[in-house]
Amino acid sequence: QVQLVESGGGLVQPGGSLTLSCVASGDIFRFNEMGWYRQAPGKEPELVASIDWDRNTNYADSAKGRFTISGDNAKKTVSLQMKALNYEDAAVYYCHIDALILGKVYYYPYWGQGTQVTVSS
Repeated sequence: QVQLVESGGGLVQPGGSLTLSCVASGDIFRFNEMGWYRQAPGKEPELVASIDWDRNTNYADSAKGRFTISGDNAKKTVSLQMKALNYEDAAVYYCHIDALILGKVYYYPYWGQGTQVTVSS
C-alpha cells in the first residue's frame, strides 16, 4: 500500500510564502508524476503543479511565476514552494502520486489526506 504524508500548510498573510512537502512510502517502483492539487470551498479540485519521473514540470496558469515544484525520485518526495500567496490560493492542498507498485503492471493514483492553506490578514 502507498501512503502520502503532507506537511507545511498553515496560515499566511497575503503576499507571504509557504512550502508544502509530501513523502510517499510503500513499494513504489517508479511514478508517472507526483504533484499537488487543491480544492477551495465550493470549487472543483484543480491541478496546481506536477513533476514527472523525468523531472518535467507542469503548472496551472495561476501558479506560474509564483510556485515552484521540486522532487526527489529516490526519496519519493515532492515539495511545492509558494510565493506571493493571495486569497485565491486558500484551499486544501492534496499531494498526489501516480505510482507503479513493485510486482504490478499498471500505475495507480494515490492521494494524501490534504493540508489546509489559509490566506488571511
